[in-house]
Amino acid sequence: MKKSLFLALCLIAFSSLRLMAETIPATDTRITYVGRTAVQGTSVSFDWTATYFRITFSGQSLTMKASDTKRNYYNVWIDSPTSAEPHRVIAVAGNDTVIELVDPTFLKKSRRAVHEVIVQKRTEGEQGTTTIHEFTTLKGTFSASTPLAERQLEFIGDSYTCGYGIDAKSRLEKFTPETENASRSYAAIVSRYFGADYVAIAHSGMGIARNYNSKFKNWWMPDRYLQTYDMDSTQATRWNAADSDFHPAMTIVYLGANDFSTALAPRYEDFRKHYYRLFGYIKANYGEDHPILCVATKTHEYLFNYVRDLVNNCGMENVHYLGYCPAQHLHTDEDLGADVHPNYNGQQKKAYSIIPYIATITGWGLQDMPVK
Repeated sequence: MKKSLFLALCLIAFSSLRLMAETIPATDTRITYVGRTAVQGTSVSFDWTATYFRITFSGQSLTMKASDTKRNYYNVWIDSPTSAEPHRVIAVAGNDTVIELVDPTFLKKSRRAVHEVIVQKRTEGEQGTTTIHEFTTLKGTFSASTPLAERQLEFIGDSYTCGYGIDAKSRLEKFTPETENASRSYAAIVSRYFGADYVAIAHSGMGIARNYNSKFKNWWMPDRYLQTYDMDSTQATRWNAADSDFHPAMTIVYLGANDFSTALAPRYEDFRKHYYRLFGYIKANYGEDHPILCVATKTHEYLFNYVRDLVNNCGMENVHYLGYCPAQHLHTDEDLGADVHPNYNGQQKKAYSIIPYIATITGWGLQDMPVK
């Protein structure tokens, strides 16, 4: 009898503990994902840089169970919009790892009953693929998170768009994944300025018709643009824009530096052919009148000339170009991070160069607010 009573009490206690916590799968519709993702059962996987999600809960804690093929870093914001300074940075590595997203001490001090958390991938696809399995809150429940913003932007780029080496202390410092930070890239700054959600299809070292130092021959950014996963070179999971709720007001293409790297350059005919391929994919996704802005620096004479000429002669609607010279607006010490890539100061200056073009092309106008 005593043993039966003990077992009954244990069952009651276990049931009470289960009632005190709520666990939802990563596919729960109350979670808002921004970026290219793939559903696997009740899990959600992705690897593109800057992919992020919003989740809203009440309770004494918030944990996430996730797996990663390598090791990725994430920014976390609690009860605030994204910014250059997250509340904390977490790492996802290994299988079925349970990660505390919100410090219980923070929740005890907060006067809010309901909290929204934003989690963004800092690192790019080369650092691994993340799979989110589930979320759990203790003594609380989940509710609908903020839906996709009315304004949406798409960026296609390379290491500049990824935020490669952006948190390094000097231009002499070598790159490490810890110094890559998508939330400080020009793409993130521009999107925050306009209050827009954004997707970054970007990979370091990639070009239009030639990658850095001719790496990955015959596989360039126009090819990766079609992929659900950055690192899926087989294109086993092609991206279908028609199935997505994300509908950008325009696409910004910032590519070409790698094409002209290491004192080599692609032939104009090849560069034009692959750039036009990319135009075709973008227009097929969003319509013939969808605006495209092509950004090219004048670091190499041919790069700017190539982009200007191919845009002027593409015969497509609503395609534009922007050319600028970094020597006139980037200081070699104050504005550069790892491997001579732009740091946050340099990325801000890039954002300020691009913002007026987006404001004009979209009709959104300029905002009376600083870029952060």
